[in-house]
Amino acid sequence: MAERRIVCLWVPDFPLAARLRGEPELADEIVVVVEGQGAGAWVVARTERARRAGVEVGMTLAQARVLAAGLVARGRDPASERGAREALGDAAESLTPRVEDAGEGVVYLDADGLDRRYPSESALAEAARCAARVVGLPVRVGVASSKRVAYVAARVADDLRIVAEGEEEAFLAPLDVGLLEPERGVAEALSSWGVSTLGVLAHLDPGEVASRLGRAGRDLCAAARGVDPRALVPRARPLIFHEGMELEWPLVSLEPFQFIARAALDRLTERLAGRGLAVVRLTLHLTLDPAGHDVRTLELPAPTREAKTLLELVRLSLEERPPGAPVAGFAFVADPGAPRAAQSTLFGPAEPSPEKLATAVARLGARVGTERVGTPRTVDGHRPERFARAPYVITAAEEPTPRRRGRRKSGARTNVPEPARGTGRAGVGGLGGLAGVTPARHHGLLAVRVLRPPVALEVVIETGAAHADRIGEGELELGAVEQGAFALELHRLRLVSVQSEPRASATRRGEARGPVIHVQGSVRVASGPWALEEGWWAETPAARDYWDVELMDGGLYRIYRDRVSGGWFADGLYD
Repeated sequence: MAERRIVCLWVPDFPLAARLRGEPELADEIVVVVEGQGAGAWVVARTERARRAGVEVGMTLAQARVLAAGLVARGRDPASERGAREALGDAAESLTPRVEDAGEGVVYLDADGLDRRYPSESALAEAARCAARVVGLPVRVGVASSKRVAYVAARVADDLRIVAEGEEEAFLAPLDVGLLEPERGVAEALSSWGVSTLGVLAHLDPGEVASRLGRAGRDLCAAARGVDPRALVPRARPLIFHEGMELEWPLVSLEPFQFIARAALDRLTERLAGRGLAVVRLTLHLTLDPAGHDVRTLELPAPTREAKTLLELVRLSLEERPPGAPVAGFAFVADPGAPRAAQSTLFGPAEPSPEKLATAVARLGARVGTERVGTPRTVDGHRPERFARAPYVITAAEEPTPRRRGRRKSGARTNVPEPARGTGRAGVGGLGGLAGVTPARHHGLLAVRVLRPPVALEVVIETGAAHADRIGEGELELGAVEQGAFALELHRLRLVSVQSEPRASATRRGEARGPVIHVQGSVRVASGPWALEEGWWAETPAARDYWDVELMDGGLYRIYRDRVSGGWFADGLYD
């Protein structure tokens, strides 16, 4: 290919093509696109069946209805045209990054350097046509040495027209002057001079034409000879992506809106996939009837290109907060981002799908409120029940954990606090802040489910024979042990059994609220105590002694004694 070669993609009847992109079922009907309101609306584009029926561009809508029975009229839709214009630019950029957006339905490509990928200009033009068909737009392609000649070639071509280098003037000579789209005053002056073809215009003296018609006339003479010094101006890549349309009639129910919205989301995700992007944030703009707007933004926990997931999130948002008026139009605005790269595990289970997690989080937010959905975070302190809630964001759970060098130690291990990853489990240190707590029996890392609120317990202990003179022989309830003696001999006592306090007793003492969880059994192994003190300077200090106990039935619990009230509580269940 020559160095200076320009490819022009032109969409005939662009307002109609943009409409049919959202309503493809109307492609074989008698359809016109009109501009204006009421009886003064005029036809700006029509389908092939409407043309055969005698409908011409510029007619009023009333005239068109007289000529074609069953005519379907649609108004110009800025939302559809904006999406189609962006989609045409995206299709061109799939071939080369040097693309100029020249207006409604016109895109120029710089073909320089593409001969390594496409062996001929016809192969490049066919690739451009295929890329446009993917986004739902019919295009005609013109190839020439300048933008204006390529544009004229696309307009006169059935599908493809290639103008060889050096043959521009001969190609333009028999064509009508109107193909260059001159200004109205210039076109009227040329018509009065009897200039109807570009060949005649090319033979006029440019100076004489410029003296009468100004710079516009001079540029038109140069264009008639195939001279176009304008350089290609690459378009700026859009930071956001639009898709939407005006509806034929206002919708009052969710089901038909979902059907139309799914088609728009399919087009949106296909465009993003062609650029290697995904949706990070989706904004829905609703035009309400008779007046008003409703805007809602959906924050996605993970970038996604799944139209089904996006539609589900839109549905949940509309069910949670209905618009309050019929919907006359809509537009989706997507903020793009790089999709999350997932890697399958070799032996373990598959990682949860980001799309399914996003849908689950959105459903939870719709049911219980978005302010109640989040991720637990540890708080600087010692009390196990202290935590904070942060917005739920999917972390890179699939990234391999860095291997720590050093000698592997055997025996008990504790889990390092880290952000939760949606599993509903956390390590001992992560939830309790009890660094160094070692369960009496465990295999690997144990997780603990914190019982909320802590379950009030009745605890029975047994004293050693060497201390019978101080505490007493046999089994004693801790409530009967003196506070001072218990503090002195706590490490000498042996837990014998634990059981949940009866509801009436617990409620009367104010030490438990809500349903009572049944914890009952003889203690097989006990480990402890570990002291916890916090906020001694505050009005409500914490002073506790923690134990890990394993019951005869295999249950493993974390219990503690509150030194202030003297009560015993089950704080967590290991699983």
